[in-house]
Amino acid sequence: MDESLRQAVAVLAVAMIVAIAARQIRLPYTVGLVIVGAVVALSGADFAPHLTHDLIFDLILPPLLFEAALTLSWRELVRDSLPLLALAGLGTLASAAFVATSMTTLLGWPLFSGIVFGALIAATDPVAIIAMFKDNRIKGRMRLLVESESLLNDGAAAVLFVMALAYARSGGADQTAVATALTLGKIVLGGVVVGALFGGAAILVSLRTSEHLIEAALTTIAAFGSFLVAEYFHVSGVLATVTAGLVMGNLGLLSEQEGGYISLKGREFVLSFWDFAAFLANSVVFLLIGADVAAIPFGAVGATPLALAIATVLAARAVTVYPLSSLFFASRWKISWREQHVLWWGGLRGALALALALSLSDDLPLRDEIVATTFAVVGFSIVVQGLTMPLLLRALGFLPGR
Repeated sequence: MDESLRQAVAVLAVAMIVAIAARQIRLPYTVGLVIVGAVVALSGADFAPHLTHDLIFDLILPPLLFEAALTLSWRELVRDSLPLLALAGLGTLASAAFVATSMTTLLGWPLFSGIVFGALIAATDPVAIIAMFKDNRIKGRMRLLVESESLLNDGAAAVLFVMALAYARSGGADQTAVATALTLGKIVLGGVVVGALFGGAAILVSLRTSEHLIEAALTTIAAFGSFLVAEYFHVSGVLATVTAGLVMGNLGLLSEQEGGYISLKGREFVLSFWDFAAFLANSVVFLLIGADVAAIPFGAVGATPLALAIATVLAARAVTVYPLSSLFFASRWKISWREQHVLWWGGLRGALALALALSLSDDLPLRDEIVATTFAVVGFSIVVQGLTMPLLLRALGFLPGR
């Protein structure tokens, strides 16, 4: 207990120092965390726990997903629902297929290993980009597209990963289309139902109180409870928490008028509370990502295979964003070329991809290679793409010139 407390305090202390320093030198906060985490780990200091599937799923993902969903306007989400569903649905499937094919063709990976890696790496997690949007007060459709596509993509990738892993474990045994559809429907609809039930129940209970602390506690139960219950019943915890956040946000928290299930004081406090919770979760996960990246034996995989994997993931993102966006070019859902470039380069990989990789059993072929490659892709996306994203945003006119 003392050791865990020491590590928690050390992680938070380092994260806050990085946050202050990053502001001073105008370095993206999340990128700074990864770099500092790697440097501290290379120095030999054992200051933090290692990332595990349970740590990410139980403590990191729920606040990040819930906070992002909580502030999304359902009206704006519905307005761009068609391109968002195309990018998150067809885009995730196409990206996973492209990566799986490339890994088996270029690197000679077994088919099952390529399919599993393709599914887990399809989950985009542009937390660093969203944080940059907030810091630079970028709002409007661009931010909506990035945030919404990321949330829906996470849910789709998590579901696809479960299907891919089941296929790999069965050794490719034939499964009827009906059985596959039923399994997919159970995972998706089950997660949505669990999230809606938790969000609705929290709203009903909050109607009986105007105490802002209780209101915040109810949102916490909805965020973590929906995720844990959904995972217990083997449905999508990601979709459950996202749904709970959307329900609670759009049925009262985003309103600036009196009335509804939560008081005005409660709304202000709850939104600030989840902003803080997401800040803590981001601080911890990016610092630990840096520390674990420094400890991964990348030499066992080789520089060329890792470089090919990174290039493949970038190419997969490009061949999904641009063709799918072109489908809406002549419609009211048109995604401009500027927005497409941001969606492509801003499709970072992060906590969800790592959690899925770390959950793989030891008997999966090339399990260690999959984990190392995932860390390499995540590290590259956060540091390289995260550092160059301000330059791209400025070049495209989303940020004012210096």
